[in-house]
Amino acid sequence: MNEFSLVLLAASVVATAAPILLASLGETLTERAGLINLSLDGTILLAAMAAFAVAHDTGSVGLGFAAAAAVGGAVAALVGFAGVILGVSQVAVGFVLTLMCRDLAYFLGNPYSRIQGPQVPPLPVPGLAELPVLGPLLFRHNAVVYLSLLLVPALWWVLYRTKWGLEVRAVGEHPEAAYARGIAPRQVQMVCAVVGGALVGLAGAAYSLALKPGWGRPQGAEGIGWIALALVIFGGWHPVKVALGAVLFALLQVAGIPLQEAFPSVPAQVFQVAPFPLMIFTLLFMGLSQRESVERWAEGRPWAKRLVGAFRGAAPRALGRPMKGG
Repeated sequence: MNEFSLVLLAASVVATAAPILLASLGETLTERAGLINLSLDGTILLAAMAAFAVAHDTGSVGLGFAAAAAVGGAVAALVGFAGVILGVSQVAVGFVLTLMCRDLAYFLGNPYSRIQGPQVPPLPVPGLAELPVLGPLLFRHNAVVYLSLLLVPALWWVLYRTKWGLEVRAVGEHPEAAYARGIAPRQVQMVCAVVGGALVGLAGAAYSLALKPGWGRPQGAEGIGWIALALVIFGGWHPVKVALGAVLFALLQVAGIPLQEAFPSVPAQVFQVAPFPLMIFTLLFMGLSQRESVERWAEGRPWAKRLVGAFRGAAPRALGRPMKGG
């Protein structure tokens, strides 16, 4: 594989990672506030259908993305209302919603199946798109890819460099203590739920209007919501680590194409499903890194200590637990 092919492969990874980045970063924000939203997989499909339908009927890609964000925010608001306001199990509500949204997407989207519609055009950055290597790698994509890349440092800055971000993390750790300090935990959680859900909705639009234009069954986004949830754990609820996980998963997906050509005797299905068990293996490794016995074993081995530290990440203490009182 020559240098040009490697650059094209890397650019494909960046493009493929965009919707996964949007969904996983949206869920990172939601979970940082102590609310878990398991409706991601169904939300992505419903948002993808809504985005394509609206863009097809109006001829406006922008309206398609707006519809997808509205769908994602509305579903997340339902999870937030049930879990934060009513105190119902967030896990149960999210799981039911993901099944309902998936079936609703296929039912309502049937008239739009396998037809052509508008899609996001490429948007090369003037003056940067012609740079060697970096040009095709980072600056010849569409607006969705640029948004996903900019969102990583933006979310990091909001969470760790602003007063509001401190409030979000405080609510995620101990909402009762945050309330005692004058913060409105339920309000913070609802805002994070809706904003995070809107980003998940944009991920759905990124599939049907950019990465895999069109609507049908299968759409190509099935299972991505569960991967996004896993990536939040993989990244230890930190935006930068979550982004690295999304890029890794995209690399595993894209690498299946050249690997299939290099090993034609291996069934194609092996390369298609390989990213999923590899992510499960990574999560198991992360679970082991949390154990005290592993920490003691790594103490006298600098390389092992750095490796364990890189994978370590603690969930917000109040994750999934409704606030008491207040």
